Amino acid sequence: MISTLQAAWKIEELRRKLVFTLAMLFVFRLGAHIPVPGVDSRVFAELVASNTLFGFFDVISGGAFKNFSVFAMSITPYINASIIMQLLTVVIPHLERLSKEGEEGRKKITQYVRYLTVVLAFLQAIGTTAALRSAMVHPTVWSYLLVAITLTAGTALLMWLGEQITEKGIGNGISLLIFAGIVSRLPGGLASIVQYLQAGTINFLSLLLLVVIAAVVISGIVAVQEGQRRIPVQYAKRVVGRRVYGGQTTHLPLRVNQAGVIPVIFASSIMMFPEQIARYFPGNVVAEWYLRMFGWGTVLHTVFYALLIIGFTYFYTAVIMNPVDISDNIKKYGGFIPGIRAGRPTAEYISKVMSRVTLAGAVFLALIAILPNFVLVATKIPNIYFGGTSLLIVVGVALDTMKQMESHMLMRSYQGFIK
Repeated sequence: MISTLQAAWKIEELRRKLVFTLAMLFVFRLGAHIPVPGVDSRVFAELVASNTLFGFFDVISGGAFKNFSVFAMSITPYINASIIMQLLTVVIPHLERLSKEGEEGRKKITQYVRYLTVVLAFLQAIGTTAALRSAMVHPTVWSYLLVAITLTAGTALLMWLGEQITEKGIGNGISLLIFAGIVSRLPGGLASIVQYLQAGTINFLSLLLLVVIAAVVISGIVAVQEGQRRIPVQYAKRVVGRRVYGGQTTHLPLRVNQAGVIPVIFASSIMMFPEQIARYFPGNVVAEWYLRMFGWGTVLHTVFYALLIIGFTYFYTAVIMNPVDISDNIKKYGGFIPGIRAGRPTAEYISKVMSRVTLAGAVFLALIAILPNFVLVATKIPNIYFGGTSLLIVVGVALDTMKQMESHMLMRSYQGFIK
């Protein structure tokens, strides 16, 4: 591994990309410690520590939310805007045409995503500022507006940093920003575990069990992320003039986890929103009943959370993978699946296979998402910073970045990372 990294560093283009990516991540971590003016950070930190939803945002932002820095909202508005635009592409004909126009169409859709990101970021900033008015030093209209504009500008800057990393660096910039935010909390989590050991709250057996569970989960994530169902596709020979084209056999890869971590984010937002609303009404009978029955960690919360993830996995996979379009493209280039007629039978076959593969991926995502509940019971270690969702993001981003570096290495006849 060390020799491979040394070989990668010797490639000037790859070295330049790596240095640029590290510089952008440094700017991101630097901005995570620049506080927003007009907010009492200590009061805000106490609110975050006592709130499940805010704790989730703090994990994604890498501690920037707890510090209430200029990057407190992280890149979440951009992710939401991208998801909304993907869904609108399916139902709005104009956007669907743009998505099929190649590079120019994608550039226009990207521009729409940027505009929508700014709008969503400003709305989220207004809501966050209003909900946390107790942490404001001088609660006036202008103070609220200043905080909202500052948070919106921070999100816009993060969006720009992510796009620059994607264009001039290595890996997907938005994913790497989330990756860096989650990994940055690892030293603090390890320090807390050491303190628990010194205080006698946990023992070495619990720590060893946590390490074993983490190793098994990471292995499972790698296997599922790389797992795919390959449908064989045969292309008939075509004679154009004196040349013969086609005749080769290839495959159509259907990934087990086609939706990635998006269903988990959807389900988390839906489950946490009512809980957050209920916490605004302490002492209310209905609010107390909801928190008691559907609060984080309860049986009903865990069951509904898992079911929502499975449902959103099927929904999102259906949005990004259209069997009819896939069948038409195969038929367009003279291909067919052996034993399956072209056209509608091919689309039905692909849909059937996709449903079975998606079920495995959906169940896996649900298990990973509810994993912290079982780990807490098994190890008795409180405040586990690396939950299933965090591990899923970290491992997935690491694999994608490693593959991009692998392609740069192989183009220059170097031995890559993946053997």
